[in-house]
Amino acid sequence: MSHPLRAPNDAFGAFVPSAPVHATGAATGPLKGLGFAAKDLFDVAGLVTGCGNPDWAASHPPARAHAFAVQRLLDAGATLVGRTITDEISLGLLGRNQFHGTPINPRAPERLPGGSSSGSAAAVAGGLADLALGTDSGGSVRVPSSFCGLYGMRPTHGRISVAGLMTQSPSFDTVGVFARDAALLDTAYGLLLDDQAQAGKVETILVATDAFAIADAPVREALQPALAKLRALLPAEDITLSQEGLPRWAERQRRLQQAEFAVTFRDWIDAFNPRFSFEVGRGLALAALTAEMDLSAERAFRIAVRAEITDRLGGRALICLPTTPILPPLRGIPLSAMGEAGRRITELTGIAGLTGLPQISLPLGEAAGIPVGLSLIGWPGSDEVLLALAKTLAAA
Repeated sequence: MSHPLRAPNDAFGAFVPSAPVHATGAATGPLKGLGFAAKDLFDVAGLVTGCGNPDWAASHPPARAHAFAVQRLLDAGATLVGRTITDEISLGLLGRNQFHGTPINPRAPERLPGGSSSGSAAAVAGGLADLALGTDSGGSVRVPSSFCGLYGMRPTHGRISVAGLMTQSPSFDTVGVFARDAALLDTAYGLLLDDQAQAGKVETILVATDAFAIADAPVREALQPALAKLRALLPAEDITLSQEGLPRWAERQRRLQQAEFAVTFRDWIDAFNPRFSFEVGRGLALAALTAEMDLSAERAFRIAVRAEITDRLGGRALICLPTTPILPPLRGIPLSAMGEAGRRITELTGIAGLTGLPQISLPLGEAAGIPVGLSLIGWPGSDEVLLALAKTLAAA
């Protein structure tokens, strides 16, 4: 393992292939002596934020200041050791980037690391950084957390500033952190979260049986010991989360997110005619069509589901579900298989994305040595509650 304060020996292809990036943290602070990496969507002063696409990098000026999240970790004493690879302009859930390469999953090298924060997850799982910043719009922290065996959380939407971040879908985008242990994750989020925590006390775990039913058998089986540990700590109740089916929720989430990122990238595409991988170009073309649709029903549904789930949780319950329904796919799978994997993943990750609720992924399962994440979703502002429970489970 390389020392976190030196330029990393990038054995896992986690870092953007460019000149080394290094920014020394404050002389004192809770993260003093630790190294962190930042996904190549976060501004670093004096450098161009590349967003995983060479034409984006060529068409944008250097950043004038550090992104909010980067500055907060530097102020806490952590040192920035590098910028990490992202799926191209953050549009992906599996971790591939045809321009910069696909990072290796240190816990399952023959399998994909998950995206779009693939490099950040690989850097932490491979010991090249103690912490890493990622982003999560449709699952881009939670998926690589599960695939690489890490702690990671999508916070309540809006609780961490996205200043200095290349956002793609503003009503979905969140800042996330990866760590190998729950206590360090808690420390990092304590530095980043605003003061809008919502009080509550966990009394019940609601096990979403329809979410577990969507998952493949190896995923369900791998999570049974963790579920048993959770049931030993707190009363649990089996529930059906969606009467119409979680795939229908995911369809609505995808349409809304697509419409937003179509608008985000429309003018840039029109001005520069940039290069894209086939899957990203196809996704943008479909998104452009979605942006022209009447999505009033989807927006109304989103408001109603958030209210329904928030009321169901009531400041006292958490929803338990698999982070992803599948194991990390093998590297080199065909495009058709990639599309199917992404669709299935969003059937579970779309829940928190649609509702803006916080979700933490816990590395509590394994299937023949392959990491499997268990997730907990909380009420709005319950981020600190989720982090505290993660520490309790880690110590149990």
